Amino acid sequence: MGLTTNNNININTYLQATAPPQMLDHRHEDLVAAAVVPAVTVVLEGRSICHRISLHKHGSYQSFAKALRRMFGEGGDHDVDDKDLDLSNAVPGHLIAYEDMENDLLLAGDLNWKDFVRVARRIRIVPAKSNSNSRKPSREEVLVTTATTTTTTT
Repeated sequence: MGLTTNNNININTYLQATAPPQMLDHRHEDLVAAAVVPAVTVVLEGRSICHRISLHKHGSYQSFAKALRRMFGEGGDHDVDDKDLDLSNAVPGHLIAYEDMENDLLLAGDLNWKDFVRVARRIRIVPAKSNSNSRKPSREEVLVTTATTTTTTT
């Protein structure tokens, strides 16, 4: 028995009937991912509108960072070359975190890309808060502060 989508279409049968043999593996992976991995919500803290993104359509963190820059880049620092773009500068002044299957808030980029796509359920873009002594907060400080405020407000 093959994998079926919500519309009861057997993906294996569909692919065998429509795809040339050389494309079967690639298209099969894309269709299976689309059927199994839903789009995730991207939340920029402080905004009331969220976006949705299909992580399986991106092949790396760099591609994902580029998509985030297109979504949330507000006319500011667009001078970063695509090759230099990563999660640390995708949304200037913010850190990219994600909620996993257990609703834990974790820093994006710590897992390899395929594992990240598999476990991420929501993307949260949180401000990188600065302390009064003007030092940049560590990634752990920002995540602990965000996780604490998230649990107290929900």
